[in-house]
Amino acid sequence: MADGILTPAVSVTSAVGGIVVAKQSVSKDIVPISIVCSKISRCDASIQCGIPGDSFGPVRRTKVWHIVDWIFFLPNTPVAFVWFLLLAGTGIYNITFFPGIFRAFDPSRAVLLFVRTKDYDLLAGILLALTGCEAVFAKYVTVLHSQRAVLTTCSFQPWAVQCVFDTGFVLPSLILAYLGQGARLIVDGDAVISNVFYQTIPGPKNGPLFWIVFVFAILATIIASQAMITATFSLTQQLINTKCFPPIRMIYTSETIQGQIYIPAVNWLLMIACIIFVGAFANLANLTNAYGFAVATVMFSTSVLIATQIYYVKGLPLILGLGYFLVFGFFDGLFWGAALKKVPKGAWVPLMIGLLLLLLMLLWTWAKALEDKFDGANRQNLRHFIQKDDKKVEAEDTDTDMDSTLYYVPAGVPELNSDSRALVLGERRELQRIPTCAIFHKMSEGKGVPHTFIGLIRQWPAIPRVVIFLSVCVVSVARVPKEERYVVSKVRSVEGFYGVTYYVGFRDDFNVQITDLVDTICDLERSSNTTGSAAIIEEIRAISQTATHMFVASTSCCYVV
Repeated sequence: MADGILTPAVSVTSAVGGIVVAKQSVSKDIVPISIVCSKISRCDASIQCGIPGDSFGPVRRTKVWHIVDWIFFLPNTPVAFVWFLLLAGTGIYNITFFPGIFRAFDPSRAVLLFVRTKDYDLLAGILLALTGCEAVFAKYVTVLHSQRAVLTTCSFQPWAVQCVFDTGFVLPSLILAYLGQGARLIVDGDAVISNVFYQTIPGPKNGPLFWIVFVFAILATIIASQAMITATFSLTQQLINTKCFPPIRMIYTSETIQGQIYIPAVNWLLMIACIIFVGAFANLANLTNAYGFAVATVMFSTSVLIATQIYYVKGLPLILGLGYFLVFGFFDGLFWGAALKKVPKGAWVPLMIGLLLLLLMLLWTWAKALEDKFDGANRQNLRHFIQKDDKKVEAEDTDTDMDSTLYYVPAGVPELNSDSRALVLGERRELQRIPTCAIFHKMSEGKGVPHTFIGLIRQWPAIPRVVIFLSVCVVSVARVPKEERYVVSKVRSVEGFYGVTYYVGFRDDFNVQITDLVDTICDLERSSNTTGSAAIIEEIRAISQTATHMFVASTSCCYVV
């Protein structure tokens, strides 16, 4: 999340700051302009996810929104393509000033740099040369995989297109850009050191090429920012699915890709934090220190997780995981150590954000574990606390025992007959059958009925005529047909009790339709009891005509209808 906050803040501010090279008069307006661009990047996230106007309030998707969407957000890949072409072109132009810059490919030059300067802190600044391009790459990969069907139809594999694009275009463009900047630093040093990127653009400082590069720099930073925002959405979704983060509203925006989501609360939180950071960090160097530490921490953590995954998930030999960590972890550790020294100079911000999020996740995981433990310990089978009268009721009009007398017997007593249990614990409590239909939601897995149902009949010695224990199962398809949403089974312990699994697609609205549910139950009764089901079905349909809602507890709710 710190990366999702700092990437837009640093990228947009550095891109907008180039305007000072051509227009010194607007140097005081950099922060407001950066805030506006950061706001646009949040709008980009909402539009890309199919939620236009969320950042600006609930508005309709008018023609204006379609035009804005087409100009700024849909052609992300063409914008990135032109941006890398500009980088390569300016790099080639600047290399002509000092062709000897190609000696930078010699690794010994990097070693000699640290031997001569003995300045380990240089790695913290060198790290920033790696940042930014990975965000644009992430956005490109997202677009690429969204067009997987088109590529497959054209006999192209996404991974092949990705490899060609990365190794044949993106990497050479970045290398040429940095080589060109290095050549100009060697030749012009003091003249370009203030802003080496914008100062080395070919042509006059206020010429057309300068403004073309300036516009595409801002567009590229918006694309990179939007990529980090959507990545934050995905990470939040994974945390929620693993019960490590409080559940918040998620909007699924794709009919085919379950991971393509939009989280309004996260989008707003990132926007507010980004605006605060841009306005609060008057010194851009401190902001870049914070950004560098966040990126270095992500890189080092990724190496640790991949090394762990090689052994524990992939099941490969331990030596492979250790070898991977020793190689990549060594280099990532060097960068992380250099960035760690910047904690007093602004890097404490992402460290603080990370610690706060870690505390929140630890607290939530601990609390959820306690809740699940309590729910599991208090789940009981219906036969353990509900008993029928030993004397069968002779039904004159029906062939069912829906009118059998039921008793609540507290748990913790050996399996004896009802009279023996009554002698031990006192008189049994008769349960009145109320002419209603109650739906108890089972929010966690496990055998037995929810403890909220036990608490209800313990406090109020009455049970509805029809009780439904509903479990929800979200499947990996966008929408589930209406006729396949409910799977019903009868509870044999007590007549009138049913277990239902409600299958819902990730784009379906969670809306338990009582009419559809009752129809499914009636179909089950009709198929299981062909002769005496008419009276039961008539009673169930009559009961479901009234609607009263009752919430029992926060972890499991009950609708009485």
